[in-house]
Amino acid sequence: MASKYAEFRYGWPVVLASAIGIGLGMSPLPFYTLGVFAGPLAIEFGWGYTEIMMGLAFFTATAVFASPLIGYLADKYGPRRVALTSIVFFSFAMMSFSLTNGSTVIWILNWCLLAICGAGTLPITWTRAVNGWFFEKRGLALGFSLIGTGLFGLLAKQYAFFLIELVGWRLAYVGVGALPLMIAWPVAFFLFRDTSDPKVADKVALMERKTEKPKVRYGGLSLKEAIKDWRFWLLAYSFVPISFAVGGPIPNLETMLGGKGFAPGDAVTLASLLGIAVIIGRVVGGFLIDHFWAPAVAAIILSLPAIATFMLAQSDISFIYAATAIMILGAAAGVEYDLMAYLVSRYFGLLHYAVIYGALYGFFALGSGVAPVVFGAYYDASGSYDEILKISSVLFLIGAIPLLLLGKYRDYQEPLDDSAS
Repeated sequence: MASKYAEFRYGWPVVLASAIGIGLGMSPLPFYTLGVFAGPLAIEFGWGYTEIMMGLAFFTATAVFASPLIGYLADKYGPRRVALTSIVFFSFAMMSFSLTNGSTVIWILNWCLLAICGAGTLPITWTRAVNGWFFEKRGLALGFSLIGTGLFGLLAKQYAFFLIELVGWRLAYVGVGALPLMIAWPVAFFLFRDTSDPKVADKVALMERKTEKPKVRYGGLSLKEAIKDWRFWLLAYSFVPISFAVGGPIPNLETMLGGKGFAPGDAVTLASLLGIAVIIGRVVGGFLIDHFWAPAVAAIILSLPAIATFMLAQSDISFIYAATAIMILGAAAGVEYDLMAYLVSRYFGLLHYAVIYGALYGFFALGSGVAPVVFGAYYDASGSYDEILKISSVLFLIGAIPLLLLGKYRDYQEPLDDSAS
């Protein structure tokens, strides 16, 4: 009998490439490092935190339109071509922040450019390939693929802080922006291939034999069919408040902790714990959705951060208290993307997976893009994030509980005889 984990014997290169590509991509890198750059930018240009975080709003608004297009291109031309091309442009777009001159218009346009250039590095492209290699352990494979956001989020904060102290924020942006080109691109070039790629046809055939995995034709809904399905709109509804409640605190953590009396170094250290929690959330969440009904797992895990944001809203918190809250929050940030990827694959199929994921990602981006600006505006107006954190506690519950209505999974796979292939 084949091992339950035999798929990893053949699919591990795609998982590894995806972990690095996602971790050094558009999803985590700008979000996790902006909080470190915010202080130096505010000092040099006299910007308020509302102006700084406004870049993220335009960034995610652009991503709302770019992500379905990227999904379409990944479905049509394959995720490898899209990812390799996007990494190059994303890297240079990230480095271009070093040229910021104090104009908020240029600052915002740079964020829009970053979204257009980097949309192909979103989990949309990477998880499309992962879903093709894995079925029995798809949840765990997605979890491992997405741990890059936590790992590189943890390292990127410390790396950016180190570079800012050493060479200033401009060269620090160059150093951060170079990471995707220097690390993610070569790894993806050698390891990242979809199961439809002729260069891995023999390996795919061997995997099907060794894992006793029957040949199947992957079916599923088109985007037009998906948007007529109430489940699409339930997911869209749920991920807006969840992404708002997660996306608001993350880029504001350093400032938030500074307002609680923590020194800059301690604030960065605490904020970096988010990365560790994301890694744990990815792996544990992926394991759980392979063994239990994913909407129930999602409802529970995504409700817990309501406690974390309420904890962070308290006026006097200790290092341990803050660390605990950040770890709980990070667990939610760690499970959101793999849950979205898994739910799309199980309720809408793989035939047009990337474009459907891209459309739903737009709703996720909407919440996470507006949130930093709202959080920044609250801080500029009151000098505190406490009230908006309490609101976020409620939003976690509003978004998580409706996921229990999704119902049973749907199967779009059809057996494929050798004679028919």
